[in-house]
Amino acid sequence: MKTSIIYEAPKILIDFLGYMQTVKGKSAKTINEYYIDLRTFFRYIKYSKKLVPENILFEKISINDITIDIIKKITTTDIYEYLNYLLIERNNNAATRSRKISSLKSLFYYLVNKVGLLEENPTKDLDMPKKKSALPKFLTLEQSIDLLKSINGPFKERDYCIITLFLNCGMRLSELVGINLADIRNDNTLKLTGKGNKERIVYLNEACLSALSEYMIVRPKNNLKDKNALFISKFNKRISPKTVQFIVKKYLKKIDLDSLGYSVHKLRHTAATLMYQYGNVDIRVLKDILGHSNLGTTEIYTHLSNKQLQKAASANPLSKIK
Repeated sequence: MKTSIIYEAPKILIDFLGYMQTVKGKSAKTINEYYIDLRTFFRYIKYSKKLVPENILFEKISINDITIDIIKKITTTDIYEYLNYLLIERNNNAATRSRKISSLKSLFYYLVNKVGLLEENPTKDLDMPKKKSALPKFLTLEQSIDLLKSINGPFKERDYCIITLFLNCGMRLSELVGINLADIRNDNTLKLTGKGNKERIVYLNEACLSALSEYMIVRPKNNLKDKNALFISKFNKRISPKTVQFIVKKYLKKIDLDSLGYSVHKLRHTAATLMYQYGNVDIRVLKDILGHSNLGTTEIYTHLSNKQLQKAASANPLSKIK
């Protein structure tokens, strides 16, 4: 692995960590979290299966002797009992338990589907701990950058532009697929048509302008079924909401966020949250950007200057990611 950290772990786990870093491109911090999570799990397995002295301190249990034969005997029931241990004995909250289960899912998927050392995956149908209802989900700044970096393939310019607009402008799915070429204005603004056919203007920051410029170079021009549409599908027609959802989910999956409830709409929340957290943007300005008519957006808009709206778009920490 490309890391200076030397892990006390069996080869099977070292190989997994190496795969997650070199193939999946996980950061050193994420790799260390995988290691700590899996070390706790295998310590629990050894203790619960009476593979260590009963009076040994949990933190002193070595996992160096974990073998594939031991792992083959792990059942879904064992994992649910482990979850109970995390809750009762370690007082882990739902978010922490979910992360630990996510680490296990990644390991067992690797063992079954990537290296073929297991035939059955005990985490395949494992339910994640139910989390307490909270504020709308959003990606962190680091996750947002990871998402942008994950984009590749034959339609990478288009896909990058789509996700960049979501993350920087906070538009709805229907608004994005409805964008026409004429909606992009010479003053670096974009006209969006929201719910109830209500129109609003958003400012395009550096990241959006750069992504649009790159996409327009490769955007199909011949045999188009909708020449006005900005985003074109592989069938030479206006891209559909379903296709955009598939695109976003595909890249969320690449950074292991697809199973955690993230979606196209969460990118909208992400844009607003990042601007609010990092840019000290007035909440009234965010209401305008998001087009929340039920929050008195239209009336508030008349009291805000265009400079405030432009400042809000530039305040997004992703505005210079190209």
